[in-house]
Amino acid sequence: MGLNPRITAVLGSTNTGKTHYAIERMLTYRSGVIGLPLRLLAREVYDRIVAIRGPSVVALVTGEERIVPPRTQYWVCTVEAMPSDIGPDFLAIDEIQLCADPERGHVFTDRLLNARGTHETLFLGAETMKSVIAELVPKAQFMRRERFSKLTYSGSKKLSRMPERAAIVGFSVDNVYAIAELLRRQKGGAAVVMGALSPRTRNAQVEMYQNGEVNYLVATDAIGMGLNLDVTHVAFAATTKFDGRRMRHLMPNEMAQIAGRAGRYQTDGTFGVTGEASPLDDEMITAIEEHRFAPIKKLNWRNARLEYGTVDTLIGSLEQPANDPSLIKAREADDLAALKTLGTLQTVRPRLRGSKDVRLLWDVCRIPDFRGISHGEHTNLLERIFEFLHGVGRVPDDFLSAQIKRIDRIEGNIDTLSKRLAYVRTWTYVAQRTGWVDDEKHWRGATRAVEDRLSDALHNALTQRFVDRRTSVLLRRLKQKEGLVADVNDKGEVMVEGELIGRLEGFRFSQDATATPDEAKTLAQAAVAVLAPEFHLRADRFYNAPDTEMDFTEQGGLMWGEHAVGKLVAGDDALKPRVVAFVDEVAGQDVIDKVTRRLQHFIDRKVATLFEPLLAMSKDETLTGLARGFAFRMVENLGVIERGAVANDVKELDQDARGALRKHGIRFGQFTIFMPAILKPAPTRLRLLLWSLAAKHDVAPDSPPPGLVTIPAMAHAPDGYYAMSGYRLAGARAIRIDMLERLADLLRSQDSRGGFEANPDMLSITGMTLEQFADLMAGLGYAADKGERVKVKAAPVAATPAAEAPAESADTSGDAPAEASDATEAETAELSAEQAAPADEKPAEMEVFYTFKWGGNRGANRGGNRGQRRQDGDAAQGKGRPQGKGKPRRDGGKGKRDGGNKPQSFAARPARKEKAIDPDNPFAAALMGLKDSK
Repeated sequence: MGLNPRITAVLGSTNTGKTHYAIERMLTYRSGVIGLPLRLLAREVYDRIVAIRGPSVVALVTGEERIVPPRTQYWVCTVEAMPSDIGPDFLAIDEIQLCADPERGHVFTDRLLNARGTHETLFLGAETMKSVIAELVPKAQFMRRERFSKLTYSGSKKLSRMPERAAIVGFSVDNVYAIAELLRRQKGGAAVVMGALSPRTRNAQVEMYQNGEVNYLVATDAIGMGLNLDVTHVAFAATTKFDGRRMRHLMPNEMAQIAGRAGRYQTDGTFGVTGEASPLDDEMITAIEEHRFAPIKKLNWRNARLEYGTVDTLIGSLEQPANDPSLIKAREADDLAALKTLGTLQTVRPRLRGSKDVRLLWDVCRIPDFRGISHGEHTNLLERIFEFLHGVGRVPDDFLSAQIKRIDRIEGNIDTLSKRLAYVRTWTYVAQRTGWVDDEKHWRGATRAVEDRLSDALHNALTQRFVDRRTSVLLRRLKQKEGLVADVNDKGEVMVEGELIGRLEGFRFSQDATATPDEAKTLAQAAVAVLAPEFHLRADRFYNAPDTEMDFTEQGGLMWGEHAVGKLVAGDDALKPRVVAFVDEVAGQDVIDKVTRRLQHFIDRKVATLFEPLLAMSKDETLTGLARGFAFRMVENLGVIERGAVANDVKELDQDARGALRKHGIRFGQFTIFMPAILKPAPTRLRLLLWSLAAKHDVAPDSPPPGLVTIPAMAHAPDGYYAMSGYRLAGARAIRIDMLERLADLLRSQDSRGGFEANPDMLSITGMTLEQFADLMAGLGYAADKGERVKVKAAPVAATPAAEAPAESADTSGDAPAEASDATEAETAELSAEQAAPADEKPAEMEVFYTFKWGGNRGANRGGNRGQRRQDGDAAQGKGRPQGKGKPRRDGGKGKRDGGNKPQSFAARPARKEKAIDPDNPFAAALMGLKDSK
């Protein structure tokens, strides 16, 4: 113990940061222990400290959970589970006012009197404890903490008018469930928090509330014990509770502890009543708002110095009266009642031969009654456990396995799952006790795994019942016809008294056509009554739904899953379409506005994502002059323009302007100017729709299937369709514009005057047969001359001994061109004829070939959606002919030479003239020598 160990009582109302202060103080020491009133709160504080210091130095010890790393420095525990033999530098007890609690007060009082840190001790709690702490702990100093926010009474409110981010407090499971069910019908759902929930279930429910999935929380008074929630209003559904023995009114300080959860940190909060709870009187309101309560004068106490000689002496020491006027003897707790019962049993008493046996029996009696069953059934279980521990020194594996297996089932309703969860907590507690099972690590993991599975199942059941389930079987009755009940099932079918009256698809209701006129009005009123909350619930779900649940159709419809919820209409700008929501008027303007806003957000984000390069270019302030004007044209045409339409504009762009535009991804192609990034299927699909809306087409044409290089020409395609689709019409098919530019690159190297044949690369790019390719070329403005010739087979290679083969042959054979010269072809033909069998000579195999020449306008498709001649800014007078080069043909350009109908080969450029050697060059003599040696 330090020379002057400091003891401080940090007192104040809720939302004063007491627990946060204690954590900060503890972390300034080498070791520390903090005791908390609830397992839920212990887990929350443990997670906070682990986030700061890491899991290797932080322990969590509760009755049902034990995480103790080898290098533990900081212990986070429930007050009952605090270690008493480690001598920490720092020690803190939270919610110290629970010393006055009839059930557990004696445990807190014992810690107040006996638990100390060697350097510092903190007691955290309500200011009502100041006088009694001063009397019982004379050395204690006091620190007052002021509330960070203001707490105000707001009167009584109906659940239907409950503000968002509110917590409604009930004091029984049935009451909590009834409130949650009503909130589900009227407000779309609620999270549920009760002390009996496991930390995993409670955290999942709180997370659902904290992230805004639901705006309401229904809880017991468990939320009053330090759980930090974003609550702005606390409403009491009752002001009385059952304390384990009788119904009683809540004390002002108890109500203040719960009401204080409203308003966290510097956010003000309100409290009030709802349901059948009577309004609070002025005295109670003033006490809660100003946090002024009568001081606590008596603390519950039970003797902690126990005598284990016999059961009777142990009972006597537990019932010893207090010797201080500030202490009152605690009422008989469950553990003492169990000890009295077990101590009289003939199966137990003979086993109690000494203090060791009595101590073991007391440890067994301290197992909490998590199940909440009768005293008799609880003591029967304790008797069985004591017999195992006394007889064989442990709880047998087969017995424990059978008990856990019986519990480990996740089917069932909320009540069934809650009971199983309570049952497994007993075995979790047993597994946590040192020496009670053989393989402690295994059984702690096994019981924890079962608890986690049941916790998840319970969370799912609570969510399904109070959030996800659209409508319960029974709804509030209609005023027009008492007893009439309407329901909407999961398929959207609207039922009244079990009869189908129509369907709800998205946000539109279609009445059943079989209803008679006399029935229609009454049935419509019933539908409106049930659809009112359903519309709001769906609107909330829709507003919070991710974009992945939505899509647009090629006709401009807006879908949420399989339901049409709106449509697109043209806006002031092609890239800024507007939405029209499909919502019935009976849903109300709030629902209409919410659905419209969500749809507009969806399509705006879709446009921003798919056309990001285009939008970025439109916002680029560095583009000026002609470049900016051209960028505007690109945006106006949604990123695709046929070059012929802007030939003059392209000519006027200098290299700097073109470079600036290329930085934004614009490609200046021979046929089309486009942005490759927005030619992908998703942007193309949206571009076609936006173009159709802007052009006011009654029916938007479908987008081409993704991945196709060419598509068949579509009959009666509107002007501009192919460009917006990312294709160019050429003959009977349209070719994708990026692949067309690749083809243009190949055509540029060919002799378009003398004529050329299609090579494999051209056919590979287009994926066409030779006949289809000829039609495509004709559509692009080329003349295609068809001919036939003898198919030339490759000559076999003669076997030449390696020693006799000339070196030149080995070096040059691999470099021979695919299409040989006329002389080489003649020699090959003669060799093939000589090698053919003379007796059974077969007819020569013929093949079809095409020779392509630039034909100007001949054969070119015309019109906005047809093949355009090339408009090249560098061509004279804008005439679009491919720039392949070659000398004038002596045969009149018929594409034939001396070889007749043989494969032709043409050079794309004339041979370069040799540059004269500069006589002043110092290497002139050497260069002349090299030239003469050739």
